[in-house]
Amino acid sequence: MDTDTRRRSRTIFEGRDRAPARAMLHAIGFDDEDLSKPIVGVAHTWIETMPCNFNQRRLAERVKEGIRAAGGTPMEFNTVAISDGVTMGTEGMKTSLISREVIADSIELVGRGHMFDAVVCIVGCDKTIPAGAMALTRLDVPGFVIYGGAIAPGRFQGRDVTIQEVFEAVGARASGRMSEEDFNALEESACPGAGACGGQFTANTMALALQFLGLSPMGSADPPANDPRKDESCVEAGKLVMQILDRGLRPSDILTRESFENAIASVAATGGSTNAVLHLLAIAREAGIPLDIDDFDRVSDRTPIIADLKPGGRYVAVDMDRAGGSKLLGRRLVDAGLVDGDQLTPTGRTIAEEAEDAWEAEGQEVILPVEQPLRETGGLVILKGNLAPEGCVVKVAGYTRLEHTGPARVFDSEEEAMEAVQAGGIGEGDVVVIRYEGPKGGPGMREMLGVTAALVGQGLGESVALLTDGRFSGATRGLMAGHVAPEAAHRGPIAALRDGDTVTFDIPGRTLNVDLSDKEIEDRLRPWTEPVPRYSTGVMAKYAAQVSSSSEGAVTRPAGPDG
Repeated sequence: MDTDTRRRSRTIFEGRDRAPARAMLHAIGFDDEDLSKPIVGVAHTWIETMPCNFNQRRLAERVKEGIRAAGGTPMEFNTVAISDGVTMGTEGMKTSLISREVIADSIELVGRGHMFDAVVCIVGCDKTIPAGAMALTRLDVPGFVIYGGAIAPGRFQGRDVTIQEVFEAVGARASGRMSEEDFNALEESACPGAGACGGQFTANTMALALQFLGLSPMGSADPPANDPRKDESCVEAGKLVMQILDRGLRPSDILTRESFENAIASVAATGGSTNAVLHLLAIAREAGIPLDIDDFDRVSDRTPIIADLKPGGRYVAVDMDRAGGSKLLGRRLVDAGLVDGDQLTPTGRTIAEEAEDAWEAEGQEVILPVEQPLRETGGLVILKGNLAPEGCVVKVAGYTRLEHTGPARVFDSEEEAMEAVQAGGIGEGDVVVIRYEGPKGGPGMREMLGVTAALVGQGLGESVALLTDGRFSGATRGLMAGHVAPEAAHRGPIAALRDGDTVTFDIPGRTLNVDLSDKEIEDRLRPWTEPVPRYSTGVMAKYAAQVSSSSEGAVTRPAGPDG
């Protein structure tokens, strides 16, 4: 391990020829003593477009306080973020997954350009979390990710609610199953303050996964966004980054094949978001760790669901924190041999050592014993078949329907599907197909929470299935297959589907098939031509030209020698 704590920053600040650089920093308050210490970048994604990241400037000050107390000099910088919840169901949602690459690129650029000795990434909403991890992995300097924390649940008619209930209320109101008065009251009460969406949706799923991956300190993600303990943990994070800088502990010392399997197990055990498949594959690509989509099915199949969390369960992240948090979950999984307890965390201690510090609230029902699981196998399954040769992802947490056969209702955009749902055009037994919404075709692989929640709100959640080459929100529930690959824009079999084709989901058999022969599919695809790109310039066009299949994490990559 490299223990020269100023190996990078001395290049930019040390010596007579670096006087101009020092002079520019003097202009904004850094003195010679500051610039003689290790320089730690404090990245965050504060933005005034959502509650998820709204507390991050405050948290950055706390991290900086800890860095200074431990003998370092912090330098704060920020980047962009896109709210999935705010943009859901609009053209703007196409920017969300694309933002993951932009955020990772921007943190990497600032880190490389300013030669920080270490980096702390403060993250909040869905794509900022994997983006921070991807950037750290590329930079491979001492550092870690700190989660800004979950929002507190709202209260409506005597029960806890989250943004999930608001999305589902849209369908309930459209079908007359909810009054306008109740609809408006729910909207006003669902989100009471700053923080990321409260259920085990994508943000909380990825915040948990990074702790088991080793890129976030165990327990650091647990305190809610506005809990005073969050500020305290950020001060400690500032001190911790200086400790691991002294030891020279880098992401490449932590990330292993086993640590990725630990992260997958944490997602499976909590009924977490299908987006974890995309994001963990992407981080693994950055780390050079072999990981493929089938690994998620294998690990999930051996991991029981032991956390009773929304959207499939009863509780939210705040409840999990009160019950004992990520360390309690870690102790359950380590003791049962479901994760490798020897893997490192940012403290330099192993997951098993961190889990030994776990406590458990008396009488809690959020994190169950492994011997009394909610479900014997985990929440993620991978299906393959003649509709998804490269695979697709289904979340089975919170419901028991494992098979479905029905006629396809085919739509070439989310808007077309939503219009049909709102008009009452989807019936029991149907299979809703939404295509040309993949990484390239969208571009950007929109989430379909608006459609899936509207179906649930109309009372069709247990009788309709849906498949798409787009994504699902972590708040999605029901029999839904996302990330269908190859996508329609890559001439995948989903592009051959027609209204009325019989589609079969077989979860136990791990298949997704249409009742067509390979020859019939190929005959239908023969006249297919690639759609004209929706964007011809700018970031959307660049992303569509460079993005890989969702089965590979939908990462962008340079063109190969053949273009």
